[in-house]
Amino acid sequence: MRLDRLNLRDHGVYLALVLLVLVNLVITPNFLTADNIRTQLVQMVPVLVVALGMALVIGTEGIDLSVGSVMAIAAALLPLYLGYGALPAIGICLVAGAAAGLLSGSLVTFAGVQPIVATLALLVGGRGLALVIADGQLKQIRNQQLLDLGSGSVLGVPLTVFVAAVLVVLVALLVGKTTFGRQLVAVGGNRKAAEFAGLPVRRVLLVVYLLSGLLAAGAGVLATARLTASDPSSVGLLVELSAITAVVVGGTPLTGGRVRVIGTVAGALLMQLIAATLIKHDVPASVTQMLEAVIIASAVLLQREGTGLRLRRQEAR
Repeated sequence: MRLDRLNLRDHGVYLALVLLVLVNLVITPNFLTADNIRTQLVQMVPVLVVALGMALVIGTEGIDLSVGSVMAIAAALLPLYLGYGALPAIGICLVAGAAAGLLSGSLVTFAGVQPIVATLALLVGGRGLALVIADGQLKQIRNQQLLDLGSGSVLGVPLTVFVAAVLVVLVALLVGKTTFGRQLVAVGGNRKAAEFAGLPVRRVLLVVYLLSGLLAAGAGVLATARLTASDPSSVGLLVELSAITAVVVGGTPLTGGRVRVIGTVAGALLMQLIAATLIKHDVPASVTQMLEAVIIASAVLLQREGTGLRLRRQEAR
């Protein structure tokens, strides 16, 4: 029975995803049409990109609540620099996101501030900064290169989905194939032991938060390109909740020491399909938020049971 629970924690997101697809095939008209699949994937992209960075942070037993505000800052900066071209403007947004992540990481690493407090400060202040930068106004995007990023496709695959897929591969390689990935997992598993082993704990934490800010800014650029307008008051709003849900449901424990990249992708897709299903059947958006809370609580409960099982096995040995 305990083994079944452990397997459910590791693979439950895939089972839930399959069941949700089967239910939609029965109750949702035109669910498997190419247009609907394209729409769901495109709408999932910002959450997925943010969730990739969130997975890295949670893997170190941290949390990053500032990602939505970083998206808003990127959205506010983007139209200001489009006169220099799309690439320079995007580069500036990414640098700003990296700087925000570095600020959070410095507070956690050098000042000893708890991650939830450090990133909460930027969550509040960052959104206000974005509104100041944009002068509280929505600005239309007229740069054709950026509009092509939001609506273009490669071999029938939307460009934003293609970019997200590339990022998934890069993060998976970073976690699974590099020394940094092994150090990240070690720091999340036992920070004190990692310090005693001589691992560069501070550098790992700084880079992790920097990457989270960088990916959040990238998500802000992609979301703005898709919406064809910069709206810092709404871009990235509550995305931290969706990202954390995707990561936790995907099997990355809040206690750190593990990062499941493919599980995070499945978690993001699951949350997108749940929201889309409820919307298609005229269920209020508030119900979606409550359901996300239930899903997070259930996933954390399964993780605690799985962690307890591993500890008991180690004691038995």
